[in-house]
Amino acid sequence: MSSEKKKGLYPKIEPYAEELVPVGDGHQIYVERCGNKKGIPVVFLHGGPGGGCKSDHRQFFNPKKYHIFLLDQRGSGRSTPYGSVVANTTNHLIKDLELIRKLYSVNKFVLFAGSWGVTLALAYAEAFPTSVSGMIFRGSFLARRKDVDWFFGNGANRFLPAQWDRFISSLNMEDISNISDFLYDAIMSGDQERMEAAARAWEIWSGSVVMFSIDGIGSGESHNVNMKSAIVKAKIEFHYAKHGYFMKENQLIEDIDKLPKVSCKIVHGSRDLTCLPESAWLLHKSIPNSSINFLRSAGHLSSEKDMIYGLIEASDEMAAELFSR
Repeated sequence: MSSEKKKGLYPKIEPYAEELVPVGDGHQIYVERCGNKKGIPVVFLHGGPGGGCKSDHRQFFNPKKYHIFLLDQRGSGRSTPYGSVVANTTNHLIKDLELIRKLYSVNKFVLFAGSWGVTLALAYAEAFPTSVSGMIFRGSFLARRKDVDWFFGNGANRFLPAQWDRFISSLNMEDISNISDFLYDAIMSGDQERMEAAARAWEIWSGSVVMFSIDGIGSGESHNVNMKSAIVKAKIEFHYAKHGYFMKENQLIEDIDKLPKVSCKIVHGSRDLTCLPESAWLLHKSIPNSSINFLRSAGHLSSEKDMIYGLIEASDEMAAELFSR
């Protein structure tokens, strides 16, 4: 972290344009643009899959220097049809991003990505390296089998045994050897009661893991759940997990040499229980021109104070680098 005073989010701004962009297969992608139309194009790639963008995601960028694009991936957020997993794969999302780049006459994007968004950013940059001017990654997820298993009884449960026990008990499973398949079958069953039970259990358990670093939050106790949103997010998330994120095992690392030779800034919370720091370190060691900033007191969420500081610093440094060219 630099010796300068730590910065918080930039002031709130509103988009100057919001659109639903048809991308084929019946899908329309929500795209909003804000900031400086003549600035550095940057696209925010949200997590999940199925998460969607929020208004404060605009505030990670200096609006005088960046032309900011926020988009909700297929089935997510304000994109339509909401919750659809038809024609919804990693390759579809890659093509959507390239279509949007061309539609708005963007030469190259800075990819600003978190969690699953890092997976998508890497896959896109490996497929279209000439379309990328820089990369900023937070909470890197590499979509390997062991990264998924960590959530389902091979890691995170050892840190949160009480929450794990409540999660398993709420599912009422006789055999817990394949929890991910059980959840997938439930959320895709069309049986409202089964869908709600699976979505509620997952929302509480995954929330406990994601908010591990935040005192007093993520206890795993029962809490109010927005059921419609929880079902949609779980549906898309389990769809991707069930199909190995539509990539070969370890594909992102095996194809790492396809990445463009551009600045890559990796920010990761040392207390991230969702996506382990070792994934960020592997990326850093695999990308020659990358830098890494481990935040000792931060976890997974972009909304944590130290994570905000780290991401704003990376965003400002990227802008300074690209403006100096």
